[in-house]
Amino acid sequence: MDVEFYCMYYGEKAMVVRKFTVVLEAAEEGGYIATCLELPVASQGETREEALNNIKEAIEGYLEVKAELLSRKIKGERIEVVVEAPYTPMA
Repeated sequence: MDVEFYCMYYGEKAMVVRKFTVVLEAAEEGGYIATCLELPVASQGETREEALNNIKEAIEGYLEVKAELLSRKIKGERIEVVVEAPYTPMA
């Protein structure tokens, strides 16, 4: 997952721009299936553009819900950790 920290502010809320890898496959019944490799999110669409727009909305929705749940549960100190992982190129 390639995370870039471009901060945008909407009112008092800061947003971070992140990049995710999406696999786009032609569906047997027509249309396309889009699956995010880093998150448990998938979507579909009749066209490539629709599938990509739908997966983007699905990822944004997933992250909004996750952020809300985490903000309620975390009582301790938040610490960001950076790890090294094997690079797997996409074909």
